Amino acid sequence: MLPTSPQFEAALKIAQKLRASGYEAYFAGGCVRDLLLGRVPKDYDVATSATPDVVLEMFPRTFAVGAHFGVVLVGTCGAANVEEGTAELTEVATFRSDGVYSDGRHPDGVRYTLSAEKDVRRRDFTINGLLLAPLRAADLVSAPQSLRAAVIDHVGGLADLDAGIVRAIGRPEQRFEEDHLRMIRGVRFAARLGFEIETQTKRAIRSLAARTAAVSRERVRDELSKMLTEGHARRAFELLDETALLPEVLPEVAKMKGVEQPPQFHPEGDVWTHTLLLLDQLQPDCPLTLAWGALLHDVGKPATFKRAPDRIRFDGHAEVGVAIAAEICRRMRFSNDETRQILALIENHMRFMDAQRMKASTLKRFFRLQGFEEHLALHRMDCMAGSGYLDNWKFMSERYGDLPEEAVRPTPLITGRELIAAGYLPGPAFKQMLHAAEDAQLEGTVATVEEALKLLHQKFGEAGSRQ
Repeated sequence: MLPTSPQFEAALKIAQKLRASGYEAYFAGGCVRDLLLGRVPKDYDVATSATPDVVLEMFPRTFAVGAHFGVVLVGTCGAANVEEGTAELTEVATFRSDGVYSDGRHPDGVRYTLSAEKDVRRRDFTINGLLLAPLRAADLVSAPQSLRAAVIDHVGGLADLDAGIVRAIGRPEQRFEEDHLRMIRGVRFAARLGFEIETQTKRAIRSLAARTAAVSRERVRDELSKMLTEGHARRAFELLDETALLPEVLPEVAKMKGVEQPPQFHPEGDVWTHTLLLLDQLQPDCPLTLAWGALLHDVGKPATFKRAPDRIRFDGHAEVGVAIAAEICRRMRFSNDETRQILALIENHMRFMDAQRMKASTLKRFFRLQGFEEHLALHRMDCMAGSGYLDNWKFMSERYGDLPEEAVRPTPLITGRELIAAGYLPGPAFKQMLHAAEDAQLEGTVATVEEALKLLHQKFGEAGSRQ
């Protein structure tokens, strides 16, 4: 039994109103695919014979975000609510056939048509080319098997859905020449649904993979981020490799292939295999920064590989990895906050090796890292993708859970104000003095202002001696 949703109800009302006015209207694209697979769609799109000007006039709350491509957003509640993000917005697209795609992403122009079949045949994959005649919500809930009978299939999408195949509509080369991003999206669909990419479609992707260089990095980033957070990250990146897309979209990750690791610490194999095993552990809807941190945590290893007399080494690979990942984040236009967290995960992932030897002050400062739960999660995945040694993770997890917030971030006993009141003049030494006082406080060797000042007098001299 499939639950209905506000998105479904909104799209249903729109389709019904269009039909009542004499226009064709269908649910189209991914929502139909997902309903047939027993999944709850995140949103619903409506395809119609009504032109954008008709749609804009028929519905009171509309947004012509893509009217020049035949696309109008229709809202189902007040404009104020729309602005607050609480409205249901449904994409309503006019049947069309596309002109030339000179930029490899958008058609230079569109021609409206009254033919639903022509509209479907310009879409990307057969499983996304299905149309569904609107059903009453009650029918959807009580008799989901009736969905199939209501589907209009001009491209063999039902058969491919049954067979678990991602197949381009028509000639694959033409579909990918029109929109280069479709190649990456095809990989994501295959991974997400557990499908295979049809042979001719995969061959076309391999031959045209280099064309993805023309796609904006933000769009590539968004597709890769979805791959990493939809729960099938390993399969997605295996397919990126199989289709020759990986060296085009992330050449730094492609370089991991064949980079040996010391078998005593990494019995699983090379850096690429290790990374795939991490990706295999990413859960659906995991934090975006954790997902990218898992992908890039060892991105510095290819550049630091060294076969030393004792064993294979990657000296400084975390620091080198931070520099490489910073360039990736810049290229992909991640936000500043996302970039900081991704780089922090890479920079600190080797520190867990010293966990049980850390001073209390060092440990507590480690716990202060933004999103420390992600650091713990990355370390666990790192261990499980290698030796399986979890002692440091268990130690850190227990200590992190046991220490109250006030022990990790206590109110400082000493600030610059206390130092000035004690007779010290502001200067470069202040930073060292404040750090020493905080260190002692975190270690538990001082508990009062007086004890902290006494320690500083002993370590840095009396106030008068520093003037």
